[in-house]
Amino acid sequence: MSGVLGTEAYQNYFGHPASYRQGGITCSMPAGSLVGALASSYIADRLSRKTAIQIASVIWIIGSILQAASNGVALLCVGRVVAGFCVGIASSIVPVYQAEIAPKEIRGRVVSLQQWAITWGILIQYFIQYGASFVDGGAKNPNQGTAAFRIPWGIQMIPAFILLVGMFFLPRSPRWLASKDHWEEAIQVLGHLHGGGDINHPKVLAEYQEIEEALRFEREEAVSSYRALVEPRMLKRVVLGMSIQMWSQLCGMNIMMYYIVYIMKGAGIGNELLTSSIQYIINVALTLPAILFLDKWGRRPSMLLGSFGMMSFLLISGGLQAGYGMPNPDKTDKSISWVVRDHQSVSKGIVACSYLFVATFATTWGPTSWTYPSEIFPSKIRAKAVSLATASNWTWNCALAFAVPPLLWSINWKMYMIFAAFNGAAFIHMFLTAPETKGKTLEEMDDVFDSGRPAWEAAPKGSRLDELQADIEKGNLKISHPLQQRSVPSETVEPKI
Repeated sequence: MSGVLGTEAYQNYFGHPASYRQGGITCSMPAGSLVGALASSYIADRLSRKTAIQIASVIWIIGSILQAASNGVALLCVGRVVAGFCVGIASSIVPVYQAEIAPKEIRGRVVSLQQWAITWGILIQYFIQYGASFVDGGAKNPNQGTAAFRIPWGIQMIPAFILLVGMFFLPRSPRWLASKDHWEEAIQVLGHLHGGGDINHPKVLAEYQEIEEALRFEREEAVSSYRALVEPRMLKRVVLGMSIQMWSQLCGMNIMMYYIVYIMKGAGIGNELLTSSIQYIINVALTLPAILFLDKWGRRPSMLLGSFGMMSFLLISGGLQAGYGMPNPDKTDKSISWVVRDHQSVSKGIVACSYLFVATFATTWGPTSWTYPSEIFPSKIRAKAVSLATASNWTWNCALAFAVPPLLWSINWKMYMIFAAFNGAAFIHMFLTAPETKGKTLEEMDDVFDSGRPAWEAAPKGSRLDELQADIEKGNLKISHPLQQRSVPSETVEPKI
């Protein structure tokens, strides 16, 4: 929405939406995403993670067509709800799919690539919107045509089509295949992913053994996946995953994405569309260090340092606006009610804090909030638990998208203090409840969370998978799998572990 909010075409065609009306338009997409997230686990568990992503792509194309063809607020909202349904499915299942195919050593990096791709999508789409704003005399021309918003809303079909076709060339998740007892295909996928095509590579055999043991244990428990979600030992993980996604919204980042034009306008910046674009570049550039180093410095430090940094920049920005701002003297402007005028250094300080806030989120909570929930659950409930976590994300996203325009109008700078307090609460919560997960396999998360160690106490280094691989390489352990048994049954024995 941010790239079209400042155009006369959008404002005139949709009746100058502001406050609750604009909030309703914006929140219609996360509302659809909430429903999509809740439905995602059924599709992904039944049809596979890969197929779920392809279904989401088709839904997005339909939503984009409806938005581009909008003849009023009603159809625009319907199109955004439909497109949001796709986002809910994709945002739940893509990190699950990535976590299930990635080696443990780079799992954080691989899942973080989703966040980096999101930042690239935001940046590219914003500049498409910015370019389209020059149509028919520019964004300030009162007679600007509807192409200014129809072009960017139509172009967004292209990446969905690329994703739909591209997924045909990617494998199904080996853990999903194993859960459906398609062991031969699962082993072949593991061989391609982790053994260069060799299904008897020690790492492939070790991973196969880990997955097989975990699935056997889950089946012996004979507890339904829905009931398992609310068992005490698992419920705390479900709550933690949902909380991380909640805090990723309550930190205030999406406010900067949705309504940065309003913030820059209130700070007294001349060309708010151009100035706003800089933060999208920062978002892309500063996500890269997190991708490179998340598996080295860990998930826990990222969340703690991120919460503290974002809280600090929000407090500074809110304080500057409180000390130097005033009610908007332009009574015809219905978008903002508080402005900073004739204090260029203060305006620059507010803009700088906005940029630093975005930089902090991009290097910390942005990638980690998707990585952590995707890796902490056992296979049996992973899709369902991640869908609940993602539903939490979209619930708060929807609420904030709707509430922030009237909040900006009614309480102005105090809104920054509210979100600063949320970041302070997130810092305390993560310090007390979020243990480190780097370097552990998905099948070892039970050890991480059920060990009885407090979250702030470091877990023993090393991984059971590494020990298994070392034993296989030394010849101390032989692992048999269906393909191996079919080809050379006399050379393999069942492991005793």
